[in-house]
Amino acid sequence: MNTGLDFEKPILELEKKIEEIRSLTSREDIDLSGEIKKLGERLKKVKHEVYKNLTPWQRVQIARHPKRPYTLDYIDLIVTDFIELHGDKFFGDDKAIIAGLGKINGKKVVIIGHQKGKDTKENLMRNFGSAHPEGYRKAMRVMELAEKFNLPIVTFIDTPGAYPGIGAEERGQAEAIARNLFKMCMLKTPIIVFVIGEGGSGGALGIGIGDRLYVLEYAYYSVISPEGCAAILWKERSKAPEAAESLKLTGKDLCELGIVDDIVKEPLGGAHRDAHQTAENIKAVIKKELSSLESTDTDLLVKNRYEKLRKIGVFTEKNANTK
Repeated sequence: MNTGLDFEKPILELEKKIEEIRSLTSREDIDLSGEIKKLGERLKKVKHEVYKNLTPWQRVQIARHPKRPYTLDYIDLIVTDFIELHGDKFFGDDKAIIAGLGKINGKKVVIIGHQKGKDTKENLMRNFGSAHPEGYRKAMRVMELAEKFNLPIVTFIDTPGAYPGIGAEERGQAEAIARNLFKMCMLKTPIIVFVIGEGGSGGALGIGIGDRLYVLEYAYYSVISPEGCAAILWKERSKAPEAAESLKLTGKDLCELGIVDDIVKEPLGGAHRDAHQTAENIKAVIKKELSSLESTDTDLLVKNRYEKLRKIGVFTEKNANTK
């Protein structure tokens, strides 16, 4: 891995050392397999120590890793016969949202997801995964096609948030997201949602209402980014690690709060270290959940989806005069 995070330095140093010894073995025709084996065992231990003790902020950093798989990567790995659909029929085609038809495990589905770029040029084209209102309207147009043809919907969330620019606001950003929330609650077809990287604010919610909500092990899901929260509460973006702790945005926190249904396991170190295995884990969840959801009566499916949302954020009030 060429790009490493600060807390991964011990791992990267060991990986580099192992690679150097392997190169020396090949070049000088000497046997250093024993040394390589010892370093490999040490590397495994260091990896486990580092990744089992990650802070929420470190998990956010992994969720943003530039080599992390994006929606199109998972489509390439688990979807066959994919046909992308473009445009919202009102303004244009938002490249930050991918939407189309394909097959998973031989089953016809609709796939929708945020898409970031692999380099600066593509990131500018994809707007860093921050969708405009036409992106959310495109997503809903394709979701309504899914309902019409009785196709289940799979969405992949990976955005720092919806684009907050003047143009987006002029074209009705808030209205587009709100309309998606309203309509997704009532779509008469199964919806499975995966948070695969960043799950930021209303930008995530715009394609995030479903019968099942899963979060990848090193992804996060939050009402605001840690930096945005820190800027509001402490007037300092440098307080982002403290904000990440308070926001309860990790998969474990989200499960305990009843916001997500479960966590999808990632390879040790994150999805970018083994995208194929991560994709297989997602594919297995889709197969399992579709088997259950498609056998559920449509009216009951919608009713359960609504009640699931209503339970989020439940709290208990206590009378101030009660001892």
